[in-house]
Formats: sequence, C-alpha cells, structure tokens
Amino acid sequence: MATVLAIVVGIAGHTATEQAFPAAIAFDPAPASPLRIAYGTFPDTFGDLYLPTTGVGPYPVVVLIHGGGWSQNRTLEHVAPLALSLAQRGVAVWNIEYRRVDGAGGWPVTLTDVDDALTALATIVNPKSGNRIDLQRVHLAGHSAGGQLAAWAAGRHTGFTDNRQTIAAVRIRSATLMAAVLDLVFAVNNGRDGFVRKLLGGLPDDVPDHYQLASPIAHLPHGVRISALHGDRDRVVSPDQSRRYVSAATSAGESADLQILDGIGHGEFADVTSPAWRAARETILDHAAMLR
Repeated sequence: MATVLAIVVGIAGHTATEQAFPAAIAFDPAPASPLRIAYGTFPDTFGDLYLPTTGVGPYPVVVLIHGGGWSQNRTLEHVAPLALSLAQRGVAVWNIEYRRVDGAGGWPVTLTDVDDALTALATIVNPKSGNRIDLQRVHLAGHSAGGQLAAWAAGRHTGFTDNRQTIAAVRIRSATLMAAVLDLVFAVNNGRDGFVRKLLGGLPDDVPDHYQLASPIAHLPHGVRISALHGDRDRVVSPDQSRRYVSAATSAGESADLQILDGIGHGEFADVTSPAWRAARETILDHAAMLR
C-alpha cells in the first residue's frame, strides 16, 4: 500500500513563480490537422494538440480531458469536435488520452498519466508545437470522469498540502468542470457508482487512502479560477457533486462559481451542438481571455 501511495504523492518539481508573459509573435500558419504527440511510452499515453489558425501567439492552452467512466470504451475522439471548436476561437487545445479501466489503466496510473500529460506541456508538447503555446496560461477542462481528472490535476499542482511544489514552467489558471465527479466517497455512498469502485480498486472502507488521494474535494486547487457546470436533469452524476465542490472551494477562500443549467442532462456537454457545450465553451474562453 505504501508503494502505491508513493507513486501518486511523489511527483514534484519546482516552486511556482510569477513569470512575465511572452510577447506576441506572428507564427507561420498552423497545421490543418492536430499534432499527435506521445507524452509517455505506453500506447494510450498521447494527446492531440490543436493549434489556432488565426491570431497571434503564444496561445493560451486548454488541457481537455474526456470522460466515459474512466473506461476503455471511450477515447479522446469523443471530444475531438469540442477541441476543434475551441481552437477555432483562438486557443490551443491539448486533448489527452490516458490509460483507462478495463484496459491498461486504473489505480494509480489513470491519475498519474494525466499528471504526466500536464507536465509534458513544457518538456515535450511546446517544443513540438514550435513554442506556440503560453505555458503561463494553462486552463483545464473535463467532462464527467474527465472533470474529476481535471480537478484532481489542478489540486495536485497547486493545492496538495504535502506537495506544494510543481513545475514552474506550467501555470494553471482555471478549471472548467462539466458534470464532474468531485467527491468520490459521496459518489459511492450516495449514487451507487460502480465506476469509481473500479477506478480505485474497492469501496472507501477497503482502500480509504485511494479515495483520500483521488478525490478532488479533498485537495482543492489554490489560486485557480474554478467554474463548475451541471445540468439539473443529470441522472448519471448528481448536481450535488458540483454544489458540494464549489461550496467547499468558496469556504476555503478560492474563486469558484456554479452554473446549474435548466433542462440539461449528463451527456450533452460532450455534444458540440448543444447549449450545454456552448455554455461551457464560453466559460473556458472567458477564462482564457481574462486570466492573463
């Protein structure tokens, strides 16, 4: 058990510092298709980098994390239209894949893969992009299980009490959480959520340390603009997940807001034509524009 804990807790870098934003640069036209970039050595440790075709860089970058119950049957292609719709509005998008349950993933590698994909922005992704992305304007966005991973990564890099260090080159500015699973104990005890049990390898009484380390509500981000969006008709992930998380964040003095969308269920956030995604997209773009 101690070995597993060390794997998750032991990723650290340098203390984050304020850095001047890079001057605007007019780049050559961006590739028409996303750049597929490996951030690890396993088949599912890669992402697709979408670069804007207009404007000047370096561009803010959105790390987009797909949902699907952390399960192997859902891939980053599920949110590719969302990534493209953001890139068309002037931001870069790092749409990541990760090892998943029923494949090579589960505890703890599903979590550590997302952490690796985030830190790879500085070491692998930006150099391959021609240094087109602004690593001081990194924004996380995730849907459902991907929202859990986005919130976890934000807390991991800015708020863990035993991990205040991070890689200074990557600065997380916001997290947009769409119908996200944010309190994993609450999900199991109140929602009969079998997906969480499969991800973490048991019930809260069986593996309490897994739940403590993986639950975003136990490790709130510090200094990150948090927006949670949830549909009032969501029957997959209770809107109380977002309510509880935002309440905890605001009580801790963090900047957080909640949008409960009328008539919206769970899957609509992954539909590029839906009002749910339009609301989420505008939230993401507002954060990317204002947090400079």
